[in-house]
Amino acid sequence: MRIYVGHARVNASPINESYEMIKKSPVNGLHEVVFPRDRNNFDSKEFLKSCDLMIAEVSVPSTGLGIEIGWATMYGLPIFCVYKKGSKISNSLKYITGNFFEYSTNEELVAYIENVINNIKK
Repeated sequence: MRIYVGHARVNASPINESYEMIKKSPVNGLHEVVFPRDRNNFDSKEFLKSCDLMIAEVSVPSTGLGIEIGWATMYGLPIFCVYKKGSKISNSLKYITGNFFEYSTNEELVAYIENVINNIKK
């Protein structure tokens, strides 16, 4: 399974704190989990065409992430939005997906992502 993990490009993005845990998780070894912000000149639009799932960290508003979510929607991908407890997320997201998860710790986030991936059938 190919999983795209999108987030705002800011250094303060909560997903940055969790990256290493996700990368070390068993899910990353079993599936192709892509962190586009780790790559130079990465064509997200093209890559999303071949993905099975998008995880969107939406704690920090981002035009770029919104565009990526739009592409994922256009390609019919399931989208799961995650956000740090206390974040004010965009109301527009509810028109894209009903899959939201508020997390307090990195461990909660990783467990949720593992659960989502293990329960998606491709």
